[in-house]
Amino acid sequence: MAGKGNSRRPEQVAETIRAVLAEALLRGEVRDPRVGMVTLSSVEITRDLSHATVRVAPHGEPEEREAAVEGLKSASGFLRGIVAKALTTRITPELHFVLDRGLEHAQQIDRLLAGLKNEEEAS
Repeated sequence: MAGKGNSRRPEQVAETIRAVLAEALLRGEVRDPRVGMVTLSSVEITRDLSHATVRVAPHGEPEEREAAVEGLKSASGFLRGIVAKALTTRITPELHFVLDRGLEHAQQIDRLLAGLKNEEEAS
């Protein structure tokens, strides 16, 4: 069998990582006070499974969101250990946490559209 082509393995590993991290956060295994309520938006993983980018949407004010991401970054080694126990892969990906601004952008677009609609109705 020559190359596997479009293997679903990275997608499966990414979903497993998301589920394991969500469970760990829900159980409160990360004791960093900066990490409060956090939604894991998505996990993107490289083809060689060596790096995983975890997009997070922390709840709270902008300063609290940035602090939550920093808390997750500082706990990445601990979380990687939890992920390693759940994966059956030879390699455990290095975890990179980034702030997901998708929801913020959607809300900003909604506000702009509402403003345009109000201006149109006022005309």
